[in-house]
Amino acid sequence: MNFDEEINRVGTHSVKWDAMEKLYGVSPEDGISMWVADMDFRPPACVQKALEGMAAHGVYGYFGDDSAYLAAIQWWMKTRHGWDVDAGAIFTTHGLVNGTGLCVQAFTAPGDGVVLMTPVYHAFARVIAAAGRKVVECQLPVVDGRHVMDFDAWDAQMTGAERMLILCSPHNPGGQVWSVEELRGVAEFAKRHDLVVVSDEIHHDLVYPGQKHTVMPLAAPEIADRLVMMTATTKTFNIAGSHIGNVIIPDAGLRAKFAAVMGGLGISPNSFGLFMATAAYSPEGAEWLEALMAYLAENKRIFDEGVNAVPGLRSMPLEATYLAWVDFSGTGMDRAEFTERVQKGAKIAANHGPTFGKGGEHWLRFNIATPRARVVEAVARLKAAFSDLQ
Repeated sequence: MNFDEEINRVGTHSVKWDAMEKLYGVSPEDGISMWVADMDFRPPACVQKALEGMAAHGVYGYFGDDSAYLAAIQWWMKTRHGWDVDAGAIFTTHGLVNGTGLCVQAFTAPGDGVVLMTPVYHAFARVIAAAGRKVVECQLPVVDGRHVMDFDAWDAQMTGAERMLILCSPHNPGGQVWSVEELRGVAEFAKRHDLVVVSDEIHHDLVYPGQKHTVMPLAAPEIADRLVMMTATTKTFNIAGSHIGNVIIPDAGLRAKFAAVMGGLGISPNSFGLFMATAAYSPEGAEWLEALMAYLAENKRIFDEGVNAVPGLRSMPLEATYLAWVDFSGTGMDRAEFTERVQKGAKIAANHGPTFGKGGEHWLRFNIATPRARVVEAVARLKAAFSDLQ
C-alpha cells in the first residue's frame, strides 16, 4: 500500500486529469487535478487480484449466483456499521447517481418537489431537474465553521408539493458526520412533511479518527417505512469506474415500487463490478481502508494548516470524505478573481462552489486523495497565488 506512488493518469481516459484543461483551463502537464471525487491511488490488492482472475479465465459471460456478493455486503455493513441488512432488500444499480435517478422515478411524479440540503453533491440536482421534478433547496447555514441543519427555516419553505428528501451522509462537500440528533431531526422533518428519505451514504466508510458515523436505519428506525439507503464500494476503494452501487430498501412497499422501475428499464449489474465489490468488502479491504484513512488524515492536516495560514481562506474542518471545502469570502474578492488565482495562478483544478447549490457561492472544493507530495505542492501554490494577502 504505497499511497505516495505518483501514477500518471493523463491519457488514460481519466475525466479527472484528461478533462481538466477543457473545463478549468489547467493543463495536466503542469497543473494539479483536485476536482473529481476519485482518488489517485491503486485499489486494494484483493480487488486487483479479482480482476486478474477474470482476465486469466478469459470468458466474460453473464454473471450468476450473487450469494457471495450479497453476503459480502451484509458482512461489511454488520462489521463496520453494526447494521443488519436483509439480502432481499438489496438492489444493485449502475452507481449511485443511477440509484438516485431510479429513486426519483419510483417515488415521485413529474412536477413534485425533491428536497436537497445545499450546498450538496451536484449530481442530485441535475438528475432531479432532468426528470422534470422541482429541486427544493434548503440551505445549510454555517455556524462556528460547520454546516448545521435549520429545520425551522426549512419547515417554512415546504409547500406540500414535496415528496422526497435526499440526505447526503456524511455530507459532501462540507465533510460533516451528522450526529444521531441531527439525523433524528431529519427523520422528524420527513415525517412532518410526508417525505421519502433517500440517504446517500457513499462516504460512510471514509470517516476520520474521533468521528462516529451512524447509518440512518440505526439513527431513526421509526422511519423504516419511508427510508431508502444508498451505499457503495466505489468511493471507499477507488473503483468508481466499475459503476456499481446498492440501493437498500427495508420496506416491502417501497421495494415493490423500486423493483418495478428497475424491471421496466431492464437494469442489471455488470460482472466486473460484482467481482470487484465482493473482493473489496473483505478483511483485506478493511485493512487497506485503515491504512488509507491514516494517510488521508495527514494529507488533511497538511492541507488545512497550509490553507488556514493564508489570510482570508478558511477550510471547513473535515470529519469525513477526502474533499476539502474552502471558503474564500474572507479575501474580499469576487468569485471570478479568487477562482482565476486558483486556476491560472496556482494551476489547480478545483470544483466551483456554485455547482453545489445555494451556499456555495464563495467556496471551492479540493480533492486531497492524491500522493502527499501533490498536496504539499498545492498548498505552496495557493500560498503563492494569494501572497499579497500575507
